[in-house]
Amino acid sequence: MLAAYKDLSGPWAELLKYYQMKEDVRVKHLQIIEQFQPPNLIDQELLDAEPGDVGALTGELIGSNLSFAEDEHVTAVDSANFHMPLDRHLALVGVAGSGKDELARLAARLLFPTGGRISVGGHNLAELPESVVGRRISYVGQNAYIFAGSVRSNLVYGLKQVPVNEFEYDGEEKVRREQELKRSNESGNSLYDIRANWIDFAAAGVADAIGLEERIIETLAVVDMDRDVYRLGLRSTVDPERYEELTSRILDARIAMRRRLDEEGDAKLVEPFDQDRYNTSATVAENLLFGTPKGGALDVDELANHPYVQRVLAETGLLDKLVNVGRQVAETMIDLFADLPPGHEFFEQFSFISAEELPDFQSLLGRIANQGMGALTDADRSRLLSLALKLAPARHRLGLVDDTMQAMLLDARRLFAEELPEELRPLIAFFDAERYNPAATIQDNILFGKRVFGQANAQARLTRILAETVDELGLRREITRVGLAYEVGIAGGRLAPGLRQKLAIARCLLKRPDLLVIHEATGALDTSAERRVLKKVRDHMEGRGVLWVLSRMNMAKEFDQILVVDDGKVVEKGSFDELNREGSTFHRLLHAH
Repeated sequence: MLAAYKDLSGPWAELLKYYQMKEDVRVKHLQIIEQFQPPNLIDQELLDAEPGDVGALTGELIGSNLSFAEDEHVTAVDSANFHMPLDRHLALVGVAGSGKDELARLAARLLFPTGGRISVGGHNLAELPESVVGRRISYVGQNAYIFAGSVRSNLVYGLKQVPVNEFEYDGEEKVRREQELKRSNESGNSLYDIRANWIDFAAAGVADAIGLEERIIETLAVVDMDRDVYRLGLRSTVDPERYEELTSRILDARIAMRRRLDEEGDAKLVEPFDQDRYNTSATVAENLLFGTPKGGALDVDELANHPYVQRVLAETGLLDKLVNVGRQVAETMIDLFADLPPGHEFFEQFSFISAEELPDFQSLLGRIANQGMGALTDADRSRLLSLALKLAPARHRLGLVDDTMQAMLLDARRLFAEELPEELRPLIAFFDAERYNPAATIQDNILFGKRVFGQANAQARLTRILAETVDELGLRREITRVGLAYEVGIAGGRLAPGLRQKLAIARCLLKRPDLLVIHEATGALDTSAERRVLKKVRDHMEGRGVLWVLSRMNMAKEFDQILVVDDGKVVEKGSFDELNREGSTFHRLLHAH
């Protein structure tokens, strides 16, 4: 309409510009709103509604003429019909793009129907408040969401809906909190307090934190994760001042472990730490320090650059010798690995030098060949020294750290400890048979030595004896609790994919849902592990609903009922034997894998 007056001039032209500017602002405002209102955005009323006591969902999950389309051109679910009693377990199968993925998300209310209706317990699922859906329905997908934090914090995340008990403020903190609430109220921001107690113990069926800990450990067993968390605990460090009783019992386990090894004739599986002996199963660095670095300047990766370390090695006549050993290690690594492609697994397993570092070391060795060792810079010498410090004679068997050098390293060990500057003493925890080492893992504290290489089945035998020792002293549960504090890393990056999936399923189970939707969330497990988890989870969810989108078709025989999705529709429903017949869609899918 404004364009019709484009030829106006004078005051009318200025007025036109004003209205044109307002129109432009309005259009931009609408564009911004559209960007922040994507399809399937949950209504604010559903997000805010808090009905109080949320009863269990019972009855059936029913899809009636159910449809879902990403846009007007692509229909993923097309007039699908199904019903599932909320005390039964159904398998959902179909090829990629069949609509099974969208159907699972519709059942969990992660998507909203674009046609038809899905109801649960007699309620229109699309109209239930998020507080109800969040408490009574659980969903875990193939790419399980794990956030940076501990195993425990990830597990209890599903129990955090709203604050259960407010944090008690007093004094100046109370005044500041009141001011924060006022500003939040004026700006329309949330009034919830991050410092409040958010964990709903009742949702997990317990009364307090102690009961929750027990319930967590029980739930870990359901997803076959209890041993995994126990192993994470073994690989963790603990503060002796905070865990005084536990660390005292671990010292008892150290003694019991040594006794068991002796009694079973397996003493040679572990080469114990001894102040007066060189440990051939440990690295040169570990023998020199005779302790565990606490990080900082004496960290293993920085050790070769430290002036005090270099001074000790120089005074004991070892510095030049070890730099030369590093040169020989570099030559060996280049001979063995130069022709392998970057990313080859052997670099991770066997090489002291990464694929990216190989060209630099080749150049360094070239300079030595042309100009001799005297041409090396201080940085070059430190790089070669770092290679020598990684050598463990019993493991690497290169013959570069002979008996004479081992005796010299024992002298260097004594000098290192005796003259260690006061400012460096807090950076290392020395080995002591009578004391707990706070910088070492629980497992290393129990073993108090290095596993010997070259023994047949050594790892399996040692793992068994360690487990029996831990169980004999009743330490497994305590170590598992330590494992719950294990930091999983960004997006759970410190956990294997299968472990991330187990963790996500355990989080769902912990809040005791009425409907559990598992969407190919065990595909990272091997077949036997997946079968164990499937059985344990189904046993645990007896009497409650499970909709399981299978990652392996042959698992369908474990379910009483199977839904087969094809081209956006539920085309078949029945038992494994009923559907596994010549000509059926299910039979074709089953025998295509």
